Order: sequence, then structure tokens, then C-alpha cells
Amino acid sequence: MSTLSLRLPNSIHRHAKRLAEEEGVSVNQLISLAVAEKLSAIDTERYLSSRASKGDEAKFRRVLSKVPASVPESGDEMPKTKEA
Repeated sequence: MSTLSLRLPNSIHRHAKRLAEEEGVSVNQLISLAVAEKLSAIDTERYLSSRASKGDEAKFRRVLSKVPASVPESGDEMPKTKEA
């Protein structure tokens, strides 16, 4: 485990302290979890971007064209969009 000196604006520190109390954890635990979540989100975004860049839209369209047309089940419909 390492020690990190961190400077936070007072408003963020108060918010973190209040939230940590509500969650029943220390401010240190709250900040550690928040950093872990952010790192995970960044890693996931990079992974998905990397995978997406390897995709081939033409191959995707060919596979998708093999799916038979059907009426979606109730609740699975696409939302109606407003036309500009």
C-alpha cells in the first residue's frame, strides 16, 4: 500500500466526507473506490475502442442481412424519434 498526498478543493472534500459518512466508509476508502472505478471505466473504454477499430462494417451488414425480418415483441420496439 502506498501513501498519496492529495489536495482537494474544500467543496469536494466536504462532499466526499458527507458521502463517506452516508456510506459508512472512511474518506480514504471512498476515494480509493472512486479512483478504482474511474480506472476501470477508462480501461473499458480503451478496450472497447480497440475492439471496435478492428470491426468490419461490411461483414457486419452481411451477417445482419441474414436475420429474418419480424415484428418485435411488445416492449422491444425502437423508440420513435422526432424528425427535424
